[in-house]
Parts: sequence; structure tokens; C-alpha cells
Amino acid sequence: MSKEIQIHSEKCKKVTNKSAAEEIQKRLKCGNKNFMKGKLTNEQEINEQRIRWENTQKPFAIVLSCADSRVIPELIFDTELGELFVVRVAGNIANISSIASIEYAVAVLKCKYILVLGHEECGAVEEAKKVAVTGKPAPSDNLNQLVGHILPAVNTCKCTSSKRKEPSLKNIIIENTYHSASELVRCSKILQKAVRKSGVEIHTGYYHLASGKVEFDKKSKC
Repeated sequence: MSKEIQIHSEKCKKVTNKSAAEEIQKRLKCGNKNFMKGKLTNEQEINEQRIRWENTQKPFAIVLSCADSRVIPELIFDTELGELFVVRVAGNIANISSIASIEYAVAVLKCKYILVLGHEECGAVEEAKKVAVTGKPAPSDNLNQLVGHILPAVNTCKCTSSKRKEPSLKNIIIENTYHSASELVRCSKILQKAVRKSGVEIHTGYYHLASGKVEFDKKSKC
């Protein structure tokens, strides 16, 4: 009789908002491995966590992620309450509201690590691709505003793809994370200064829905 293989979670090293970006990324990767194994370590002592962070918060990282219901950064990276400052918006776009939220986390909460997290089969990016391919606008003015933030990534991929073949959704999603990352700096003097003088780093990630794996700083083929 074969022995059952026990899959154990890894206790990830504690980091703070004063930790180096490299250490923070290692912590996120460690938590992501636990999530992939289905062995989260931070579900226990939730009552204690609530009490601990009742009057303050000190997140060690900012995550700009999609609003997709399947993409939950606190679970994906196996974190406690108060450890991630999460900004969620469809298509993980850098608009006025998301940029302002991230400015607060950098300027007030002193976060030095920002992750723009895209994900497989993103509906917002798919809608932007559809608008670009068909030339027809999105169903509402609000959606057109959102899609407008993603179209530069679609256009970048179209410029380098074969005339006979549409760019893949995956490549556009990855390209969109880089576009959002660059927009954070381009559109915010606070973030410009923080990156240039305070050691703030901006990274990108691509989340796989089935496996739960996050690939960091993955390049698109666009």
C-alpha cells in the first residue's frame, strides 16, 4: 500500500514595510507556494489578528489587482490582516482612484513595494481587445473609460503581432501590468519621487487561475 504524501506549508519569514524589496518579494513567493499547496498558515488566530490591528496598519506591500472574484491577494500570498494594502479595480488599471490610494500607502503608510497583479482570462482586458478588434465601443461610457486605460497594451501587442493573427489575450494581460506600472510613475509626482529617492520598487505579476501560481516580472511577447 502506498503511503500518503503529506504536503506541509512553509512558515514564511516575517517582513515589514522597512524590509528590502527583495525580501518582500521572497515573502510573497513563499506565501504563494503555500496557497498553491492549499496549506495556508494565516487562517488561524483571526480574532487575535483583528485585535492586533484595531488601531493601526503597517502593510509591507501594496497590490494593485483586478476586481475579479477569483483573485484575492490576501489568500494568494497567504498573508494576515494588515499585511497587504490591496487596491482592486477591473483590469488592474492605474486610474485616478487607484493611483491616489497607492500614493496614500506610500506617503503615509511608508510602503516601499508595489505589485501590479494581472491574471489569466481577465474579462476587462478581453473587453478592451474586443473593442480594438471590432471597432465597436463598450456597452457604457463608464466601461469605455475603463477600457481606455487598457487599450495602450492592446495596441502595443497589435503592433508586433502578425497581420494574420490577433495578439493572444495572455500577452495583452501581461503587457497591461507593465503599462499600469509605468502609469503609476508617469501620473504621480509622489510615486515618481518615491521611486527615484526613497527606494520604492514597482513589480508586476501574472496569476494562473487553476494552479494559483504567480509569475513575477514576466515579460510578454509583444
